[in-house]
Amino acid sequence: MQWITLASAVVGALIATASAVLLDRSRWRREEGDRLLGARRAVYSDYLTCLSQARNAFRSLARNQDMEAVERERSARDSFAPCYGMRYQMSITAASHVFVASEDAFRRLRDIRDLAASGTLAGDEAYSGGRVEYEAALTRLREAMRLDLGADRILSRRR
Repeated sequence: MQWITLASAVVGALIATASAVLLDRSRWRREEGDRLLGARRAVYSDYLTCLSQARNAFRSLARNQDMEAVERERSARDSFAPCYGMRYQMSITAASHVFVASEDAFRRLRDIRDLAASGTLAGDEAYSGGRVEYEAALTRLREAMRLDLGADRILSRRR
């Protein structure tokens, strides 16, 4: 009888230990997922902000008819320079489908930079077409980010 009591205690301890380990592992995975999601959210936000700031600078350049060519080109390149660093952060942080969309938006904005740097004005067809292509790429990027972050799932749970 003492063996049965001892065996029951050992089995109970093993079950308790195993369940505690499983619960800790589950909690760790959930917390790790939350950390990754938070990191991605921050990088995505910073990337969109960087693209937006560059885009606004190009808009100003495309509306300024009086700026000298050398100053225009320097301003365009300086405005776009921070986007390169954010691009590399996206390459190591973003989900692959988000990174593909971010590259497309980056390239379309770089095209606008080149137009603004060369003196193309906002009313020109080339500039307008480039802006439309960029806006479409930006929309695809935001949709990919929302999908990756589960933004629509989060909103539907709150309702």
